[in-house]
Parts: sequence; structure tokens; C-alpha cells
Amino acid sequence: MHLSQLRRWILQSPPVEWAILQLRELLIGALRQGPIPQHVAFVMDGNRRFAKSHRIETVEGHNLGFEALARVLEICYKSGVKVVTVYAFSIENFKRSKYEVDGLMDMAKVKLAQLLQHGDLLDRYGVSIRVLGQRELIKPDLLADIERATKMTSRNGDAILNVCFPYTSHDEITTAIRSTVTDYSKPLPVQQRTFSESHIKHTLRSRHLSVAAEKIRERSRSPSSRGTSDVEDSTSSSATLHPDSPPEYPLPSGKDVDIVNPNLYPDPESITSKVLNDHMYTAGLPPLDLLIRTSGVERLSDFMLWQSHENTDIVFLKCLWPEFDLWQFLPVLVEWQWRRKKEEEQERGVRSIGGSIIRMKTS
Repeated sequence: MHLSQLRRWILQSPPVEWAILQLRELLIGALRQGPIPQHVAFVMDGNRRFAKSHRIETVEGHNLGFEALARVLEICYKSGVKVVTVYAFSIENFKRSKYEVDGLMDMAKVKLAQLLQHGDLLDRYGVSIRVLGQRELIKPDLLADIERATKMTSRNGDAILNVCFPYTSHDEITTAIRSTVTDYSKPLPVQQRTFSESHIKHTLRSRHLSVAAEKIRERSRSPSSRGTSDVEDSTSSSATLHPDSPPEYPLPSGKDVDIVNPNLYPDPESITSKVLNDHMYTAGLPPLDLLIRTSGVERLSDFMLWQSHENTDIVFLKCLWPEFDLWQFLPVLVEWQWRRKKEEEQERGVRSIGGSIIRMKTS
């Protein structure tokens, strides 16, 4: 007990704090020399267990968890991460007791206010706040605070903080599919084309018939065909179409246009993963590079399932979220950089081998 107090006293002394701060800046600067993940997601787990193990109130554990989030955000944005996504509240949490749900909502309101109090951090790195999830499930007073927070930071465009609240991946995917079906149930817009196909056909047909009519008139001038000229002329006049005569269907005056596909709908076969991705909450954002969950639990808990692709690194750490800091984050980032550099070297090796084979074949 005395040793832990002495250790805490030493670490909190001004000279040691200054040295640690300088070391942090040096390490973050070193990280910036290599590749940096552009999109990082966190499952902030372990606030309650931290409070229980340290014999403090649960609310205090959540407060310490928020302080850890502020530290992590600064590390991410300072090192060059563009998008940070955090799992703040699951839709499944509504299955808990009303007392606990109301407590979590009130706590979310307090955390949002605290986040806005760190406005200097958000403004310094140009961070805009986005809330992803089913907003209709949020209490009206909390929803008003959320809209105010997003509006206050809407002009920031250098980085993004996605707060998933309330959210599950299954709900996000379902919403994206429903939105896609709605879009594909609308008829395509009417298109008008100059030099339409129908007008070209009409012109060619008129020219062809005018040539036939001229031949008939020439035959009618000869003595052998004079007796039948009246019949042929009457027949030709009823069967031919003069080039200057109007078409069999009206065209818009002044323009040679044609209405294309007036009742055509989008082809469902054209729905691809990119189409669905454009309807997700994270549409337009960089792919998820790194997903981290603390507290030692090794599951995703219905978080970022669609965004987790073949190149996403998923890391499970044993430390609790309030304990998460640069010293736990740094090894994860270094390992991520090492893997990216190794992949780049392998790609360069494959390209060089392919180029050598091509040169051998051409020589």
C-alpha cells in the first residue's frame, strides 16, 4: 500500500509528469513516420469491473472511462487517425430494467456534456461528432443535446468521431437493406435524348418511300403505263409518306427528342456490396483498419460487423478501459505498422517477380 502511494506520488510530481509528456510526444512523433490507420474503432469495455476492483462507485468508473476516451482521442488525432468510432450504447441495453436504462441515458447526457467541455480538443484537431444509430429510441431531451453537439462541430472537417448510440450492426445492416429496397422501388427518371432513334427511323423511312414515289411518277409519264398511272398514283399516295409530312405520332415541337424507358425500374441484379455500403451509417468513410476491445472479452458484440473486412486487424486486450492509455495503445499501433510494411514488401516482391517473368518472355 505504501509502495503504491509512493509510486503514485512520484509519477504525479511535476518533473516526472513533464518527462512523461515529452516521452509521449516523442513516441507519437515516431509513429507518424510510418503508416497510420485511417479508421480505428473501440469497444470501451471494463468500466464497471474497474470500479468494482478499485472499490469505487460505478459512476466514478464511467467517469474514468471517459477520461480514458479523451486521452485516446488525442493520441489518435495527433498521430494522424482520421476517423474514430466508439461503441457507446447497444440497442440490446434496452432489454435491461427501466431503472438501469434511465441511468445509462442520464449518464450519456452527462458524458456528452463533458465531451463538449473538451471543445478545445475537438477544435484543435478539427473533429466533427456524428451519432450513429436509431435516434428515435433516444429520449427527446438527450436527442436535443445530441443534435446540438453535432451542429456545434459540423464545420470541423479534418477528423470524425462516430459515437454509436444506440446501435447494433444487425440494425444498421437491416436499415441499409430497407433503404436500398426503397431506392430500387422508385422508377428511373425520364430521359430525353436529342437525335432520337425513332426520329432517325422516321427520316430513313420517309426517304425510302420518297424514292419509291419518284420511280412511280417516272413510270406514269411513259405511254405504256399512262393507263395505270391514276391507279398507281392513288395507290402510292395512300401507301407512301411524304418526307415533309408529319410522323404517325406527335413529336415535341422544336426538339427532336425521345422519351426513354418511361416506366423502367433499377435492375435488382445491379445491387452490390458497394451499393449496400453506400447506405450504411459509415458511408463515405475510410475502411475500418483497426478494431480494439478492452477487458479481455473476445467477441464483437454486434459492433461494426459489416465494416470489418479481410484487412481489418481485430485486437483484444486484457486491460480494462479506464486503464487504456498510450502504453497499451502503442504496441498495437506498432504491430499494425509492422504488418502493413510486411504486406507492402510482399506486394513489391510479387510485382518484381511478375516484371522479371514478363521480361524473360519478351527477350
